[in-house]
Amino acid sequence: MSRVDELVAELAPDGVEFATLGELLAYEQPTKYLVASIEYSDSYTTPVLTAGQTFILGRTAETDGIYPASASMPTIIFDDFTTAFKWVDFPFKAKSSAMKMLTPKNPARASLRYLHYVMQTIRYEPQDHARQWIGTYSGFEVPVPPLEVQREIVRVLDQFAQLEAELEAELEAELEARRRQYEHYRDSLYGGIDRAGWVPLSQVGQFERGSALQKKDLVSEGIPAFHYGQVYTHYGISTRVTKSYVSADFALKKRLLHPGDLFIATTSENEEDLGKSVAWLGDVPAVASSDAYIFRSDADARFISHFFASALFHKQKMPFITGAKVKRLSGDALGKIWMPLPSLADQKQIADSLDKFEALVHDISVGLPAELNARRSQYKYYRDKLLTFEEAAA
Repeated sequence: MSRVDELVAELAPDGVEFATLGELLAYEQPTKYLVASIEYSDSYTTPVLTAGQTFILGRTAETDGIYPASASMPTIIFDDFTTAFKWVDFPFKAKSSAMKMLTPKNPARASLRYLHYVMQTIRYEPQDHARQWIGTYSGFEVPVPPLEVQREIVRVLDQFAQLEAELEAELEAELEARRRQYEHYRDSLYGGIDRAGWVPLSQVGQFERGSALQKKDLVSEGIPAFHYGQVYTHYGISTRVTKSYVSADFALKKRLLHPGDLFIATTSENEEDLGKSVAWLGDVPAVASSDAYIFRSDADARFISHFFASALFHKQKMPFITGAKVKRLSGDALGKIWMPLPSLADQKQIADSLDKFEALVHDISVGLPAELNARRSQYKYYRDKLLTFEEAAA
């Protein structure tokens, strides 16, 4: 029996209390901590944070309105649109007004570090571009064992996480080297195509805006459907299956992505992700959500999707981005971006070559990504097992 099991048997033999996150965590809006300028430099002191994957966007010279997080007074930053969150124990400025800072309402009841681990076990993905904390996320119930049990769980998971972090760091370093090789190879392939063979995307195909698609419209099986938010987290350059589905009746009233089309996400919280595309290689049409465009052409969809991931595309898109808090690209703007268009046979050959290289870097079923994914899965299994409790009778 583990020490956690012993403590639970001693301190909570009849089960543990459950409470909502809203009962346990207080939130603060970031208004007075927002950075005013995006003139970042590594020579500056204060980091500017986002709760997303990038985390540290840069460093600012601003000295006012700094959130005073520290090792003794940490916080969890929470993205109110995506529900992504990060542990922060150092002073910072915030980039997005959608961020919330979470702190414990009563540290004697639930420790912040414990709740950070518990939040990692919540399986929830927003389907709408809407605020999530107040309406949904704060309502999730989580186990609240006695504080001594929480401390032991945190001690074990902190040790486990440190070991995993060291092992992952080695794998990530090698994987990052392969990513750079892939990106250099991809950009060199496209950049090496004679500029006389480049054309604007408006001459390659047609852009069509997607249709409204909300969480309530999704079903467990049916017609494939793409939601723009999932493009950033669940898809690579191309796919033959979707994560979401809708009913046949719903699909009849919506705009469809046909096999060989591209699904392009044109709304994002950051400029880097904007314009992420997925080539749809499935056997049947799929519903395309709003905040995205369908791109239909006679060109090889994988060839175009790889181009949309290239530095050549990202450099061209920058002047067309609109919006301050939420970044957007229009179909008209995308149509003005130039891309190389060799023969269809050359497109397929280039796409085949890039697919193989990209799989070695991103496909979790092969190579280094597979090993990295296995280690993460092991940690998640152990964490979830530690954080599973029998609820006490009311």
